[in-house]
Amino acid sequence: MPHTEDSMLIQEELDKICALNTINSEIDTITKLRDGLDNNLTFALNIMQDSKGRIIITGIGKSGHIGKKIAASLASTGTPSFFVHPAEASHGDLGMITEDDVVVAISNSGESRELLDILQYCKHFGIKLIAITKNPKSSLGKAGDVVLQLPNAGEACPLGLAPTNSTTATLVWGDILTTGLMQRKGFTKSDFNQRHPGGKLGSVLQKVCDLMHTDSQMPILEENINMQQVLLEMTSKRLGCVGFVNAEGDFTGIFTDGDLRRCLSSEIFNQKAIDVMTKSPITISKDMLASEAIKLMRDRKITNLFVVEDNKPIGVIHIHDLLNNGVA
Repeated sequence: MPHTEDSMLIQEELDKICALNTINSEIDTITKLRDGLDNNLTFALNIMQDSKGRIIITGIGKSGHIGKKIAASLASTGTPSFFVHPAEASHGDLGMITEDDVVVAISNSGESRELLDILQYCKHFGIKLIAITKNPKSSLGKAGDVVLQLPNAGEACPLGLAPTNSTTATLVWGDILTTGLMQRKGFTKSDFNQRHPGGKLGSVLQKVCDLMHTDSQMPILEENINMQQVLLEMTSKRLGCVGFVNAEGDFTGIFTDGDLRRCLSSEIFNQKAIDVMTKSPITISKDMLASEAIKLMRDRKITNLFVVEDNKPIGVIHIHDLLNNGVA
């Protein structure tokens, strides 16, 4: 059947209504989850934080797919975790779970037969079990040391069958546990960087010390040197700047190619660096994030920053160093 302009308009309206119904239904479910939070959350976080082993996530079907994401989030934020498929567990992978671990089992109904072997294994070896289910009185709910309840709010699916609201709520529970453990452990950006060294995220979370020029690459001269030597240093190091130190080795100033353009005249060769340099310039520490350094450069409209430690220059970084390494 051809798509006429009128039929397209009608279909667009129907699609929008369906989308809004789905969104509103899932918002309602998350609101119920929020309003139902109780001290079981703290009990669950206590169990996970006190674990001497790993957090094992398990579930079947859509719950399993969500469980894999939860395990990945936990592992990337400082809590060792992995997903165990319940069917594989019944065929040998139960041996991956130790008495020091904590199992988080997910089932909307709480009656997934595939979880039975894992539940029995946990009970036999005294392994702590956190249940995520809508029914605390289900087999899973009764087996759990603590139950994180999913709202009994139906599904956004027009048939009321396909997991939609329930999987969204499960995902939110996973995020609650992940962020709760991060807060308890004092997980930092630096910790995050160590677990995400690749891709764009890894680039943004690099530290200045990973990218700065040091030692012989660093354009540094004594502040009383003549400007002819300064220009030679700037040209040879090709970073568009020269930094200066006093007799004690303390960082005292900077001269950039922008400064050169502003004060270029025949008289400049008769001057000393201390006469024309920018004194007490902005400096940064080696532990500053690359993303913070490039923001500072852009805010101050500068292209170079010297890195100091105990007022001694230990490196210099150019905005091109950051851009070329994917920091933006």
